Amino acid sequence: MEPDLFTAAAEERQEKDPAASPLAVRMRPRTLDEVVGQQHLLMPGSPLRRLVGEGSGGPAGPSSVILWGPPGTGKTTLAYVVSKATNKRFVELSAITAGVKEVRAVIDGARRATGGFGKETVLFLDEIHRFSKAQQDSLLPAVENRWVTLIAATTENPYFSVISPLLSRSLLLTLEPLTDDDIRGLLKRALTDERGLKNAVTLPEDTGEHLLRIAGGDARRALTALEAAAGAALDKGESAISLETLERTVDRAAVKYDRDGDQHYDVASALIKSIRGSDVDAALHYLARMIEAGEDPRFIARRLMISASEDIGLADPNALPIAVAAAQAVAMIGFPEAALTLSHATIALALAPKSNSATTAIGAAMEDVRKGLAGPVPPHLRDGHYQGAAKLGHAQGYVYPHDLPEGIAPQQYAPDALKDREYYTPGRHGAEARYADAVEWTRKHLGRRRP
Repeated sequence: MEPDLFTAAAEERQEKDPAASPLAVRMRPRTLDEVVGQQHLLMPGSPLRRLVGEGSGGPAGPSSVILWGPPGTGKTTLAYVVSKATNKRFVELSAITAGVKEVRAVIDGARRATGGFGKETVLFLDEIHRFSKAQQDSLLPAVENRWVTLIAATTENPYFSVISPLLSRSLLLTLEPLTDDDIRGLLKRALTDERGLKNAVTLPEDTGEHLLRIAGGDARRALTALEAAAGAALDKGESAISLETLERTVDRAAVKYDRDGDQHYDVASALIKSIRGSDVDAALHYLARMIEAGEDPRFIARRLMISASEDIGLADPNALPIAVAAAQAVAMIGFPEAALTLSHATIALALAPKSNSATTAIGAAMEDVRKGLAGPVPPHLRDGHYQGAAKLGHAQGYVYPHDLPEGIAPQQYAPDALKDREYYTPGRHGAEARYADAVEWTRKHLGRRRP
């Protein structure tokens, strides 16, 4: 018997005793229309639609695809749907256990099936990133000649983990993390569906929200936790899964934190104020509370970027690049690994020297603008590149600073109403001491005097 996602014996057992299979297996979608999330990959005419036989395509057959996404987003589920919906020969291999020998055996079988029976083969290869370059090379002839249509799944960036020739012969489909609404809909279906819990228990709102935080966008994790908690509730004779039962089942306390209420803003405020106060331990505590409560890591990263300019600024010019790099990394990797990146940035910002001079400088400048202290741009600073500008006196008398030995041209830059205003008052902490010396020197050479 050829390897398959679900052997006939397993399917027969599941039909006779549905509870013999895990809830996550029982609730796997049977059609693409039952798939939650990933709607950007399921539009009419998409590669996955064509793989399940929707549309003839004429002489253009379905393409091999590489499914890239975090765990629990539906890579294996999509392959399972293809296996059930297509009339093609379907074979599954796992890169954890298979080698070149097994790959060649599948390819040989595919060529015989195509030549002898005219039956096409779909090969699902899970965790392709675990294959070596030589093992991936062995797939190339079959994919190029379409002896098999490959569906490969990976959680690793395929541009680093999959060889270029195989990438160029396949379509790369990126799966997005499931949203809370996606997981919420899946849980609701699992509670009521005949394949699931069949209304044996209910899921109160507070328990459901904690379950969403535990899931972290992973459908498999959500269904596994739901099944365990439902079993514990039924063993105690309860018709509803209480928050206490869920906490004990998954061994994870529910953090008192409302992502849409006061606590969301209170804890975020405490994080930033702890960073501002250089209390690294308190900052890490509030960061941990936000992470454990299931806060969006991108929200945390945005707050850190703001803090880098608002409270550190030029006292440590590296603070903002660190925060920006953390935000970019968080967007790419997500939880749980994003917790390490956020910790890295939080520690760096908490221990950095502090200065709010950039904050107060732009605040003072904007306040003057709001008061109407603006005035026309001095004529010598105006644009002089268009015809007739010289006749208006624009750009006339402008001194080009690079033409002077010290690179400073003592001319008026601000409007008349603001020519003596000084907005930037540098501190003497960290790297900003250098800026304090620089601003004192430049103001002196510009001929500026303090009011």
